[in-house]
Amino acid sequence: MRGATRARWAVCALSAALAATAAGCGGGGGGSGVVRASWGDPQNQLEPANTNEVQGGKVLAMIFRGLKRYDPRSGAAENMLAEKIETADQQNFTITLKDGWTFSNGEKITSKSFVDAWNYAALVDNKQKNASFFEYVDGYDKVHPSSGRATAKTLSGLAVKDDKTFTVKLRTKFSTWPDTLGYAAYAPLPRAFFDDHAAWLQKPVGNGPYVIDSYAKGSAMKLTRWDAYPGDDKARNSGVELRVYTDNNTAYTDLQAGNLDLVDDIPSAQLKNAKADLGDRYINQPAGIIQTLVFPMYDPNWSKSGTEKVRRGLSMAINRQQITDQIYQKTRTPATDWTSPALGDQGGYKAGLCGDACTFDAASAKKLIQDGGGLPGGRITLTSNVDTGSHRVWMDAVCNSINSALGNDKACIVNPVGTFADFRNQISEQRLSNPFRSGWQMDYPLVQNFLQPLYYTDASSNYGKFSDPQFDKLVDEANAEGSQDAANAKFHDAEKILAREMPAIPLWYQNGSAGYSERVSDVTLNPFSVPVYEQIKVG
Repeated sequence: MRGATRARWAVCALSAALAATAAGCGGGGGGSGVVRASWGDPQNQLEPANTNEVQGGKVLAMIFRGLKRYDPRSGAAENMLAEKIETADQQNFTITLKDGWTFSNGEKITSKSFVDAWNYAALVDNKQKNASFFEYVDGYDKVHPSSGRATAKTLSGLAVKDDKTFTVKLRTKFSTWPDTLGYAAYAPLPRAFFDDHAAWLQKPVGNGPYVIDSYAKGSAMKLTRWDAYPGDDKARNSGVELRVYTDNNTAYTDLQAGNLDLVDDIPSAQLKNAKADLGDRYINQPAGIIQTLVFPMYDPNWSKSGTEKVRRGLSMAINRQQITDQIYQKTRTPATDWTSPALGDQGGYKAGLCGDACTFDAASAKKLIQDGGGLPGGRITLTSNVDTGSHRVWMDAVCNSINSALGNDKACIVNPVGTFADFRNQISEQRLSNPFRSGWQMDYPLVQNFLQPLYYTDASSNYGKFSDPQFDKLVDEANAEGSQDAANAKFHDAEKILAREMPAIPLWYQNGSAGYSERVSDVTLNPFSVPVYEQIKVG
């Protein structure tokens, strides 16, 4: 979910000031026409280990490739830059790279490109949002201690053997660790990133099928095909223009008018019309996405003893079935756990682990909230951005359900935030004192990815700051299991703790929904609900 690049030995700049840059990078044969797609501004400047949100992630998926890549149809982790990843004990791994890969500035990708990038990501001094993805590598406690003062600059578990080979020692067994390596935080980085980081942020260099030509915040990002890209998944169009919309209804109107080619966020008000409007150009498919309401456990009002009853009661006050039926036209399914059915049995999905806490029961909800001491301050305020995802509509519906269940029309109110970036900043800075929306799009198709990054103590996306020693212990034990079935059983036990403590309310599993114009073809969404931009043909 990150970054940018150069092509044809000419720099394509993405400036810190978000200024437009020189045009004409990377063009040439292969395909023709630019795909015009809806988008939202990312939270931060793009770099692989510091982006963990969807909008930035869409760009990183176009301009970076890592050791693994997830199949656009099945989601299976397949080797990309890795020739092979070998282990005899599930703890010590030897990684061999393929020949022929370079960054778009011509620099050869070597083992050092990965080891240096991972060391940078893990070091606490660099304040990378995805640092915790490296916590299983030996030495993480030295480069990223809880005290915040590193006693080492590099991970002792990483060692370069030669240009094509490096080794990784984990602090414990982690049988499925190789399958996590398609996540963008593990992408390689060129020397320019380290030699002059500030300059790299202005003129990023990556190794994916596209390069960034320009980015004007609030307007658009323009990407061009990199013709010298060495991978098999070359772009079949000449570029992508990501246009920023603060209202997805406007994007849908532009799609219908022929001013836009792709909308990957059909507004809820249009879902009932989308099939009639678009015919076969409407996509509705399961995806590895769940929507939740997260409680700010860093706030004493929500972390004190007894409030777990209030949190469970609020969950039971939400009529998920009614909301998904009336608003979402079969593009959402009431959640019964904290993961996603898109994982399947092999990936670790097990329905019903939330139990009664995810079943609508107004009487039980009211009693639990009373037994827990009532709503802090007498009411709750739900917060989300409202520029994408039709979030205002469902927040109003959730509040109406809670108010009806509690017999109090002021028990729940809505606090909309205008933009995704502002909303993310409020979350990151812990400025929210009431439940807030969290939409989780899987990084890789394992149950671990829905649990550890969100609920493990101090994990990268644990924005509510939930912490439970037994939950952490079960996650560690699951990762150390030698088989996926045994690991999944431990993860399911960990989910039962979430059902008891309810640090986040599971709302619904989300389908990927999109629509596209007659000008383009071969439009698909991957299991993460992200358009496979490089496959799209224009004309």
